[in-house]
Amino acid sequence: MGDPVLHERLPSAPWMTPVGRKLPGIAPLDMAEWLVTDEAYGGQMALRDRLIAEARGRVWAETPVSEAASAELLETVIAHLPEGFSRRGETVTRPDGVAVDLASDTPLVVAARLVQEDLCLLQKPDGAEEHVLTAAVLCFPASWTLAEKIGRPLTAIHIPVAQYDDGIAPRVQRLFDGIKPGRPLWRQNALLYADPTLFQPATEAQPRVTPTTRPDYLRSERQCLLRLPRTGAVVFSIHTYVLPFERLTPEQQAELARHPIEYAGRSV
Repeated sequence: MGDPVLHERLPSAPWMTPVGRKLPGIAPLDMAEWLVTDEAYGGQMALRDRLIAEARGRVWAETPVSEAASAELLETVIAHLPEGFSRRGETVTRPDGVAVDLASDTPLVVAARLVQEDLCLLQKPDGAEEHVLTAAVLCFPASWTLAEKIGRPLTAIHIPVAQYDDGIAPRVQRLFDGIKPGRPLWRQNALLYADPTLFQPATEAQPRVTPTTRPDYLRSERQCLLRLPRTGAVVFSIHTYVLPFERLTPEQQAELARHPIEYAGRSV
C-alpha cells in the first residue's frame, strides 16, 4: 500500500563523512533543525493521511504508559514546527494547505499528521535495562513491522539486524540513557531498494534481502533522538528520503563508489 514519493536530492549523505560511515554514526543536532519539510512534503503527507485513515492498525500503536509522553510530544512538535505552518486557535494549517484540528485524534496521531517524520516513543520502565517502544506512528517503515516491535525493548526491536550485536547493543542503550533534554542527536543511514514505495513493512520471519548489485533507488533515513524533559521519554523520529541514484550529486556518487556497496544495506 502506498505510492512512491521521490525526492529531487539528498541533502546529506552519510557516506560522505568518517562519522557517518562508522556505526552508530551519531552527531549532535540543534533543536531548530530537528523537524524538516522538503519538496516531498505534500506527497508524503497525503500518503500519511491515507494510511492513517485506511490502514490505521498497521501504522499506529500506543500503549497505556505512553499517554503522558504522547501529549508532551505533540506540545514539542507544535513548538518546533518549521516555517510554512500557521496556527489559529486549535487548528494548524500545514504547508500543503491541509488544516489539522489539534483535538481530532490522539496527540501522537495529530503530531504525525503535521510532520513528515515518523514518530516513535521509547520509555525505560523502572528497573528495566533497556528502553521499550511504547508508541509509534510508522507510515514509512524500511522493512519492519510495527505490530512486531511495539512493547518490546531495543534489542528485540532490532531483530533481525545483523549489525545490532552484543557489541553495539550496550553502546546504543548507553546512548539512550545519556540523551539530555534540548540536546538531540541524529544519524543517517543509506539503504538499497529496488522498489521506491514508502510503505514497505517486512516481518522478522521474512526480512528484506539486500540487493547484491546496485538497484535504481536509494532510501535514506534521517533519524533523530531527543528526550522529552517532563516525562523523560525518548523520541525517535525518522525522515525518509527516496530518490533514484542518478539524482545524487556527482560528489555523492563518486564518494559512494569509494566505499563498499554493502554500507548502503545497513538498516540500523
